[in-house]
Amino acid sequence: MKIAILGTRGIPNHYGGFEQCAEYLALGLLKRGFEVIVYNSHNHPYQEKQWNGAQIVHCYDPEHKLGTAGQFIYDLNCILDVRKRNCDIVLQLGYTSSSIWGWLMPRKAVITTNMDGLEWKRTKYSEKVKKFLRYAESLGVKYSDHLISDSIGIQNYLKETYKSESAYIAYGATLFENNNPDVLQNYALKGYQYDMLIARLEPENSIEIILDGVAKANVDRPFLVVGNHDTTYGKYLKEKFSSCLQIQFIGGIYDITVLNNLRYYSNIYFHGHTVGGTNPSLLEAMASNSLICANDNDFNRYILGNDAIYFKNADDVANHLVNVKYEENQFQSMLSENKRKIVDEFDWELIVDQYANHFKDILKVKKTTF
Repeated sequence: MKIAILGTRGIPNHYGGFEQCAEYLALGLLKRGFEVIVYNSHNHPYQEKQWNGAQIVHCYDPEHKLGTAGQFIYDLNCILDVRKRNCDIVLQLGYTSSSIWGWLMPRKAVITTNMDGLEWKRTKYSEKVKKFLRYAESLGVKYSDHLISDSIGIQNYLKETYKSESAYIAYGATLFENNNPDVLQNYALKGYQYDMLIARLEPENSIEIILDGVAKANVDRPFLVVGNHDTTYGKYLKEKFSSCLQIQFIGGIYDITVLNNLRYYSNIYFHGHTVGGTNPSLLEAMASNSLICANDNDFNRYILGNDAIYFKNADDVANHLVNVKYEENQFQSMLSENKRKIVDEFDWELIVDQYANHFKDILKVKKTTF
């Protein structure tokens, strides 16, 4: 069975998110006997035509020249190429910049799309962009033979909004067991004596609410903000909280071992995401034995259940910072249960099996005619 994976900048992963998913899927599917093609941006750091058995197809990607508009051209180029590849299945990871070209998808291949999160809810977008994103979402549903949801919340949304069934397949993670306290020395930190968040610095990730709580609590512990702050919103946050000396904007970190160690040794790990499905950074925090304080919404509760503490506002954040200590016995069962979930529900081997079974199942179903 030949599978083409579209919708990412490519593999091996240099970016995170869907690129990491594509990498794990490619390796896992190859191991299970599938033939795999992965589409890469022409300027991806990896320029070979094979990667660990996966065929790599580079397509022109003018995003570096045109910004977001370039993504639409890149996706068009990928779709035009995959029409020539005689694939059994085309897996789209996301729909935002590809769905307008859905009518060009190869007729003989079965198209299945991971619908990702609710992009149109992101506050950084103008009303016009949000309107387009909802339209693109509807096209993603229209031009796909089958849909994949990476959270129960997204699955329910697609059923309620479009009357469309979707296969629930979560994002994956791998249990982190190689903790090394030496990593902390580079940041002048001591184990369990700092708190942190890792996120894109965007309003829907609750960054300002969390930092308002940090300022209000005024505890004598560093608070790390990990994420690119060289943005308009990032600069606003740095200016607003410049007098709160506990808050340290340390920029983006792209070494997963460093990130996992910082999570592992934190007192509280804050997860403020409010948009989307199974967030990769949340699973990585669970896999890193983090004590998680999450924004209180359905997406996070579907994953964490009772195995986290939650916040709705800055007062909740401040209260947790003042009163919660990682070592307390009441939190140890949360940590153990989250690690169990990674092993039993979210391990990448399990996720790849679910994708493989999904592909086998959908090939048995009559293809939709657009």
